[in-house]
Amino acid sequence: MSKFYEFVNKVIKIEGGYVNDPKDSGGETNWGITIAVARAFGYNGPMRDMTRQQAAEIYKARFWDSMRLDDVAAISPQIALELFDSGVNVGTQRAGEWFQTCLNAFNQEGAWYRDITVDGRIGPMTIAAFRDYMTRRVRNHGERVMLRALNALQGAFYIDLSQRRQKDERFVYGWILNRVEIA
Repeated sequence: MSKFYEFVNKVIKIEGGYVNDPKDSGGETNWGITIAVARAFGYNGPMRDMTRQQAAEIYKARFWDSMRLDDVAAISPQIALELFDSGVNVGTQRAGEWFQTCLNAFNQEGAWYRDITVDGRIGPMTIAAFRDYMTRRVRNHGERVMLRALNALQGAFYIDLSQRRQKDERFVYGWILNRVEIA
């Protein structure tokens, strides 16, 4: 059974309901779904009226399925949750790149598995590399180390973003509080 239905509730709890903060680069959102993403997935009503169920359907297609998180969750539900939450907050491309970067850093100079292309798309090669990583590190805190590495990249991204876009300084504290170490 997919972990999506359990995990979407955690993400929606963090995201909250309707928000239209003019200083938020994401613009108008409801349940964490931006107006741009809602429109791309066929929702044309007022954002304030989007139901939680409609948001969940968008989350499933846009974030969960696109990152193959059922495959990731079969290996590690915690990593799937981390990637899901990161994908929602910073984009699936960036979350996938962080995951691939970490996998490459942990492959023992290619001895365990070859470096994978860091393109942000979690496909069969990324899943295979993750399976190899977890198999080799199962007794040696592999999941914990992967979570810490992903969180380190995420936290550094938020700090860097606040330096590049001063208006994001008002959000960085909450992002780190609520997003780093979600799993």
